[in-house]
Amino acid sequence: MTGPSQAHHNKQIVQDVFDALANSNPQPLMAHLADDFRFVIMGSGSWSRSYDGKEAVLAELFAPLRARLGRITTIPQRLIAEGDHVVVQARGRNTTVDGRAYDNSYCNVLRLENGRITEWIEYCDTLLIEAALGPPSAVGRGCG
Repeated sequence: MTGPSQAHHNKQIVQDVFDALANSNPQPLMAHLADDFRFVIMGSGSWSRSYDGKEAVLAELFAPLRARLGRITTIPQRLIAEGDHVVVQARGRNTTVDGRAYDNSYCNVLRLENGRITEWIEYCDTLLIEAALGPPSAVGRGCG
């Protein structure tokens, strides 16, 4: 599949993933992650880096996020697809486990290959991540 049909197919996969994330359901996302999946948080904060490989993403990024937020809700606002990339403008609607609001805004650039998400580059307010969640290393020590 190439050209417009590939873009449409990829956009539909990402739309389905984000529709589920808007309802705090991570299962469609998990089902579409490639084993060599890479998640990059742009910026210079303690969460900002490349998490390489599905296992690293799950253990070093998703687990600390779940520990601080419990249910994670991300609502898609706009999707744009071209070829193997889908860009998603989204808004989080979350509360930390200790009751603080964490409602970040995101621009995500996802790359898909054969129906699997292989890369996710996230642009967001990294200062807000630090303020609301503390550093990722604080998991289990009563974060920030």
